[in-house]
Amino acid sequence: MTDVQGASRAGYSRQAMWVALGLAPQLGATRSRRLVEHFGSLDHVFRASLTELEAAGIAAASAQAIYRGDAMGRAEEELVRASAAGAFILTIDDSAYPSLLRQIYDPPVALFVRGALDALAQAAIAVVGTRHPTAYGLGMAERLGRDLAAHGLVICSGLARGIDAAAHRGAVHAKGRTVAVLGTGVDVIYPRENTRLAENILEIGGAIVSEFPLGTFAAPQNFPIRNRIISGMSLGVLVVEAGEYSGTRITARNALEQNRELFAVPGNVTNRNAWGPNTLIKQGAKLVATWEDVFEELPAGLRAQLAPAPESQGATSASLFEQAETLGEHEKQVFRLLRADEPRHIDKLVEELDGKLSPSEIFSALFELEFSGRIRQLPGKNYVRAM
Repeated sequence: MTDVQGASRAGYSRQAMWVALGLAPQLGATRSRRLVEHFGSLDHVFRASLTELEAAGIAAASAQAIYRGDAMGRAEEELVRASAAGAFILTIDDSAYPSLLRQIYDPPVALFVRGALDALAQAAIAVVGTRHPTAYGLGMAERLGRDLAAHGLVICSGLARGIDAAAHRGAVHAKGRTVAVLGTGVDVIYPRENTRLAENILEIGGAIVSEFPLGTFAAPQNFPIRNRIISGMSLGVLVVEAGEYSGTRITARNALEQNRELFAVPGNVTNRNAWGPNTLIKQGAKLVATWEDVFEELPAGLRAQLAPAPESQGATSASLFEQAETLGEHEKQVFRLLRADEPRHIDKLVEELDGKLSPSEIFSALFELEFSGRIRQLPGKNYVRAM
């Protein structure tokens, strides 16, 4: 039986009602959808009496927040704040809501989005990994992100330090599209050092997404929760580097539960960051050395639709076994001593090349190699091959 106060709450927009359910305490995405199913429609949820809401099996705090209008009040405030921040709010029954994400067990009932909504509708690959990568891991993540984006795939990641940021940067360099899924509000970039990267993502037609309300700070418990969105929006998840107890394991587990493809870049077995991808490969994940390894697992129809990489974007294969191109003799000698997965200090290079090259010849060779993009200089005068 519907009471008078419930009847007076009729007429809310569907967007406001979904946001209200998302903001109701102790409710969550799965219970929100079940509540709507129980009452038959969104409108009936907000017309229901307190007794009917409590009888639906939700927590008393949830029922009271919906019945008294507290949740709706917060939702209306959130709609105003989102509009002022230039953010969109996509609800689960919105046509622009990511179709793959809607299919998972517990999709968010509302997504806050800054940037291009159509980026959420394109085929995506998630690239994830540790916040403390090796130079090799950073190079592979950036190169694979660049190559995959250049071939028409959206790169989805979490904008975290390390592998996530490198994958986003790769997509930005390719002038492709990338989507960052945050564990904060879409107006709170974390870590702050990635603020410029976030701006770049928006400038090239990408998007920043979160299920958390605007202003939500970086609470540790939010990041494992958001990982299901990263995998849920993507056709597959590519793990570059991750330790045994890395949060990346959560994303990989989500991928398996969501029936997504799982990819991994093999790592040096003596490095603890290699534990995650190497273990996944042993368990059946597809070994990835180049973008083609991911591409060939995509449906044939999708591969035909994806844009070829323009030559100007320089999308070449990121290989674990890439050989040096034609170099001058001094550059060759220096290049042979460098590796992608192990930084080499300049003093060590001088020591190893003693009697073969003078220090000035080594410095000159390093400059030429770095200028041509074949190597990268790390802090402290350490050098690695560029991936």
